[in-house]
Amino acid sequence: MFWCPFDAHGPSDYDMLLDLRWRRSWEVAEAVTAPPQPQVVGFEGYVPEPCVLHPEQVATYPFAGLLPEDLCARIDAWEEALEEEAEQSEDDDAATPVGYQHDLSIPPGWRVGGFASWHTTDPAPMNCRTCKTPMRLLLTIDSSEWDGGSGSWKPLEEPDLPTHLSARPTEVTVGRWGELNIFACPEEPSHPHRWSIQ
Repeated sequence: MFWCPFDAHGPSDYDMLLDLRWRRSWEVAEAVTAPPQPQVVGFEGYVPEPCVLHPEQVATYPFAGLLPEDLCARIDAWEEALEEEAEQSEDDDAATPVGYQHDLSIPPGWRVGGFASWHTTDPAPMNCRTCKTPMRLLLTIDSSEWDGGSGSWKPLEEPDLPTHLSARPTEVTVGRWGELNIFACPEEPSHPHRWSIQ
């Protein structure tokens, strides 16, 4: 994925310009040891800082607003029961109760695949504009790896890290500290991708 560091170069002169290209691993003759750096940058938050990648596989679940109403009601009742139990507990060191949206369904951070979050807007259909096939989430680029609402995703190896500094190893900022979801057509990868900012 190529991402222009200027909003003014996007299709409407005020949004991102993304270019998604597919390559076969065996066609890469020589791997680049250092990524090319742009000579001029319109917004520093579009240029990632070099950092170490520690991928891990996690189970994700659909955004709550896309679940059937009866299931949402059961989840709400479960969360309310956990909150009530925590309020009645006399243990000051008790963990904050988990919630479906922040702790269990869609993890924050950069990820490949899974489900898209629609926490800023209502869920919108992402169908391929060429063949009308429902698109799949390909990649999410998030402004942070975890925050106060998603503390359960904080690395267990680093429990004492301060939230706002250490949760941003890439120093990439999407929109107003949100996330960029990029969708691809499962029928034909060469069809134009779509994206949303949440």
